[in-house]
Amino acid sequence: MAASISGLLKPWTPRLALVRWSRYNPYYLEPEIRKEAFNIPETELTAEEKEERKLKAVRPIKAATNAETSSVFNDPLLSKFINMMMKDGNKTLSKDIMTQTLEHIKRKQVEKYHKAPEGEKDKIECNPYTIFHQALENCQPVIGLASIQKGGKSYQVPIPLTDSRRRFLAMKWMITECRDNKHRRTHMYEKLSQELLVAFVKDGNVIKKKYEMHKTAEANRAYAHYRWW
Repeated sequence: MAASISGLLKPWTPRLALVRWSRYNPYYLEPEIRKEAFNIPETELTAEEKEERKLKAVRPIKAATNAETSSVFNDPLLSKFINMMMKDGNKTLSKDIMTQTLEHIKRKQVEKYHKAPEGEKDKIECNPYTIFHQALENCQPVIGLASIQKGGKSYQVPIPLTDSRRRFLAMKWMITECRDNKHRRTHMYEKLSQELLVAFVKDGNVIKKKYEMHKTAEANRAYAHYRWW
C-alpha cells in the first residue's frame, strides 16, 4: 500500500507507451466546452455529475484546443471544409472564399424566390447553410473501394465507409471539381456556389462521381469476400 502511494506522489514524466504523447499529467481533467453544463442547477445533477463538478473545483483542467469553441455560430463541418480548401496555410483567403460563396448562394436563391410564382415560393430554400449541409450530404457515397492484394493480383473490393471518410470524399470531390473542371476566369466562389446549388438538387458532376463509385462497387461485388482476407 505504501509503495503504491509513493508511486502516486512521484512527479509524472512521459514514458514510452503505445499511446499518443500528451503534455498533461493524467491527473488533469478534460475541459468542458458546453456552456449549458455550467447552468444546470446542482439539484438536477446525477451523483456522477456532482462528483465530477467537485473534482473540477480542486483539480487542474487541460486547456481547450484551438478547434473547440462554445460559440453558437460555430459549424464544425464548415470549418473542416475551409481547412480542406486552404492552400499554403492561407486560411484567411479560404474563409473569404467561403463567405463569398454563402453570400452568392443567398443572392441567387433570394432572386429566384422573388421571381417565382406564389405557389412555388415555399419550396425555395434561401438559407445558404442549409443548402451547404444538404449538398454535402447528397454527395456522400455509401460504399467505397479498397485495393486488396490476393494471389499476386490487386482487386478493387467494395467496403462500407465510415462517416468521416464519407464526409472527406464529398468535400474532396467538391473542391477538386471546382478547381479542375471549370473555366479559369471564373472566380472560385462562383464555381463553388454553382456546384453546391446543383448538388443540393442531386445533380452535377460530383453526384455523377458518387454514382460511378456505387456502380463500380456493385460490379465488383463478387470480390466482397476478399475484405476479410
